[in-house]
Amino acid sequence: IDLDYDFRVFDDPNDLFEAIAEKNASANKARVVAGYCWEWPKESKGNPAVHDIVMAEHDFAKSWNLDVTGTWAIDDGSIDQVGCVHTSQGLEFDYVGVIIGEDLRIENGALITDHTKRAKSDASLKGIKSMMKSDPERALRVSDEIIRNTYRVLMTRGLKGCYVFCADPVLASHLRSGLPSRGAYVPSARSLPMAAE
Repeated sequence: IDLDYDFRVFDDPNDLFEAIAEKNASANKARVVAGYCWEWPKESKGNPAVHDIVMAEHDFAKSWNLDVTGTWAIDDGSIDQVGCVHTSQGLEFDYVGVIIGEDLRIENGALITDHTKRAKSDASLKGIKSMMKSDPERALRVSDEIIRNTYRVLMTRGLKGCYVFCADPVLASHLRSGLPSRGAYVPSARSLPMAAE
């Protein structure tokens, strides 16, 4: 099936951000969102100078969407911020960039979820630690459903396209393996060898 949908897997979150910013330039209908794997301290929710989402290995640092407006999805300056499932659920963009954190990855050939990689401030997993002690099977089932649903919601916000960066390179390879041969694997410009001078 040849679907007219732009799905790309990026090697670098900076490149994903640049591609989404480019798509946003014409109509202000593209945003980057992420799984809730980075803390969002209350005291810095309105401060754009505080970078919550930091991936040092990629020289990447961004803020969660600032808690100073109820219209993050359409604010001009919000293209520089990252939304979460709570701020993007029920919204649609032309293009969405999704940062998949370490809570969803491939291990031993299987897709697994890991609630220990979620931010402690994630209210959707409130009570999971207690449940792990009293009913670990149920806790794993509930957390698995929440994490999978988070990414299902985030990855379906884009009407025309979805661009993805995975913290787990094995998951990135897995997603690429499902793309058509003409498909959209986007290597990092930062990792490509320089042309000989």
